[in-house]
Amino acid sequence: MSGVSLTWPWALAGLLVVPLLVVAYRRALQTAEARRRELAAQGLVVPPPRGRWRHVGPALLIAALAVMALSLTRPVASIAEPHREGTVVLAFDVSNSMAATDVLPSRLEAAKAAARSFVAKQPSSVRIAVVAFGGSALVTQRPTEDRAAVLAAVARLKPSGDTSLSQGILSGLGAIVGRPVKPPGDAEKGTDGETPIGYHGGTAIVLLTDGEDTSDTGPSGAADLASAAGVRIEPIGLGTPNGTTIEVDGFSIATALDESSLQAIAATTGGTYRRASDAASLAAVYDAIELTWTARTVPHEVTSWLAALGAALLLGGATLSVLRQGRVI
Repeated sequence: MSGVSLTWPWALAGLLVVPLLVVAYRRALQTAEARRRELAAQGLVVPPPRGRWRHVGPALLIAALAVMALSLTRPVASIAEPHREGTVVLAFDVSNSMAATDVLPSRLEAAKAAARSFVAKQPSSVRIAVVAFGGSALVTQRPTEDRAAVLAAVARLKPSGDTSLSQGILSGLGAIVGRPVKPPGDAEKGTDGETPIGYHGGTAIVLLTDGEDTSDTGPSGAADLASAAGVRIEPIGLGTPNGTTIEVDGFSIATALDESSLQAIAATTGGTYRRASDAASLAAVYDAIELTWTARTVPHEVTSWLAALGAALLLGGATLSVLRQGRVI
């Protein structure tokens, strides 16, 4: 709890009754003591005062009234609540090899089905983006809290073309920073330096691919850039090491899961490589992805808490008073 504010501060005037009650109670004690002395002077036997414990019941009653008066101000407390937040980019490999059926119904369709489950489980504080990459890459949905828009972008994905893991990573970084990110080390395009795109902690790129990179440029430079920017990459390998064949333009092409480059990407960025050999294991992989937990200050009106405390003090004070002297006051 980092702070308390009062909705109706003028209601604090109700606390003025507390000192009046204290004064009235002390006068009642003085009157009772004077009467006891008067009776003792007349030769009557008067029991002595019951000790300090006799004040507990009235004190609880006065405290109860003070708390209830305070509750009339409708206090609002700022309470830190843990929640998951950040940005997750779902980067789908949509190259021809993702049509392979060694993961049923196909590598891409299995990835899309598990992605839908992942999206449904995320809290509203997590923004999700969608990237489609093959030989080139495209941000098909910028980071958003609109789950329907994310699911629509996932549904539109279809396999075609070659594969460039570097383009997939760079496009994922572009979705996070909100502008295109060029290959690292290209000074003319403003991408040299340690962290040319700034630092973006609490973000992750889920790289869904079979790992077969057909481009001339490997993914290591893009992975280094992501690491410098604080972006964790979680590669998910789709397919099987033994692989299968696909038909492309009348040609039969062999394709298999290539895990080495995906493991290197994960190691560079602090992520974890996971293999998904079927749709069920892919869904489990999504469940294992951890997002950043942070604390967010949320205002809560605590009037009911104070009223409950006041009622408890009132009941306790009344009970003690009845037990010790047979009456509440």
